Amino acid sequence: MTRRWLRWLPAAMVPAALTAAALAGSYQAGAAVSLPGKSAAEIIAMIGRSDVRALSGTLRQSSELGLPQLPSAGPLPSARPGANQGLAAVIELLGTPHTARIYLDGPSKARFQIMDTLAERDVVRNGKDLWLYNSADNSAAHITLPDAPAPGTRTPHAHVPADQDPKTPEMTTPEALAQRFLAAVDPSTEVTVGDPTTVAGRTAYQLVLKPRSTGTLLDSVTLAVDSASGLPLGIQLRAREQAAPAFSLAFSDISLAAPESSVFAFTPPRGASIEEKTVTSPVPVPESKHPAPGTHPAATRPTVTGKGWDTVVAFPAGVLPAGVRSAPAFAQLTQAVPGGRALSSSLVTVLMLDDGRVFAGMVPLERLQAAAAPQ
Repeated sequence: MTRRWLRWLPAAMVPAALTAAALAGSYQAGAAVSLPGKSAAEIIAMIGRSDVRALSGTLRQSSELGLPQLPSAGPLPSARPGANQGLAAVIELLGTPHTARIYLDGPSKARFQIMDTLAERDVVRNGKDLWLYNSADNSAAHITLPDAPAPGTRTPHAHVPADQDPKTPEMTTPEALAQRFLAAVDPSTEVTVGDPTTVAGRTAYQLVLKPRSTGTLLDSVTLAVDSASGLPLGIQLRAREQAAPAFSLAFSDISLAAPESSVFAFTPPRGASIEEKTVTSPVPVPESKHPAPGTHPAATRPTVTGKGWDTVVAFPAGVLPAGVRSAPAFAQLTQAVPGGRALSSSLVTVLMLDDGRVFAGMVPLERLQAAAAPQ
């Protein structure tokens, strides 16, 4: 999936969208922890008040999604925007644990280093400079970001591929995921408090989100929230009828002190191939924006059916990236179904029809097929 897909996925479907960004970690409950009692509402309020803007740490990610075993996906994607992106990166991310180092210092300084077995990928932002680097082929992309847009403006992305949206390096962290899942909390979700735990040496409360619906593949979401700062330190997603967490992301070590400024200074290694990109300046967005003549937004934007955890997103024909269906691993990763092919995991199902339409949700395949059937 590309970042273009991620923009339309509801919060309850974030695990599927994780294939668009490379990231991080799992956590295990440690020895018994004693903390002052707090209600679910109080823990959520802690997250809302958290003002952590600088940190450094190690993130670890693990997945047990029940996907078929596949041979090596081959070389890692190039850092150059739009080069060699696609299904190989999706497979590599879904089926392989990952470790990453993350450094943050305010909204304009960030570094994310994904440590693969034989290579390293970096996303580095320092002010208006954004670098993407892949040591596997010694390739780099340098993107000059525009000034921060004023109210009522937007940054056009037509000049940079959607899967390399340079608006800001959206590094997926426990905090980012926690905010998305908490935004999805409504009467369809039971929210309780679990036992206190320890993550990365810090005591944490556990907030448990459990869908009330039986029509979703998701059993529960558990957030580990730092008892001192309110910063989410870890997240686990459990699928129904599966003992091990289907997805786990957490810090294994963390410091809330500002990193050294030198961390955000990036110079490509000698011999690296470098591609330069410049994002155009922000442009005004009228309060009432009308489509260009001859265009029909309803025909190009996805539609959403259902509510809460049972949500199904329907994408129109043409959204599936070119070349995905012809990729060698596509047939291995998916199964033939009437009218197309389906990717089924313990958390997310994606139905790709022969007519080009795509349906996705944290629901069984039958639910997607029903949504795709003529009304």
